[in-house]
Amino acid sequence: MKTRKIFKTALVALFLVITGTTITYAQCDKTVTLTSSKTTHFDENGNISKTKDETAVITISSTDITIVPGDEDHKMTGKITSKTCDWKVPYKEGKMVVKSIVSGDGGDDKDITVTIEGKDGKVTLTFEAVGLNGKIQVVADKFE
Repeated sequence: MKTRKIFKTALVALFLVITGTTITYAQCDKTVTLTSSKTTHFDENGNISKTKDETAVITISSTDITIVPGDEDHKMTGKITSKTCDWKVPYKEGKMVVKSIVSGDGGDDKDITVTIEGKDGKVTLTFEAVGLNGKIQVVADKFE
């Protein structure tokens, strides 16, 4: 009798773990648009070099990334070359790392890494590009 109860409990726990994992990974493949109202630039030593009040819009799908910093004139797009995703609570607690080669309107390609981290309900996006010193960071104000 006890064995049967333990077995049922184990099956329910396994079902909950599998369901939770499936929901988290399904979230990683959904298209999300994050909007920020302030952009912070850091130098190679991690010091703030400038901040700018601007609306930045970042859209990430399962295959593509689009970054619009401030206005449509600086739109960058690219195919995602790799993505890791570990959300405990999607876009609130956890982390995602997206790598891509994006092209701007000028046709220059940039090899970028975008790290999206959620902690205590605050989501921060940090952008790094090969050949550029420093990082760019935004805090998401809105998710769609």
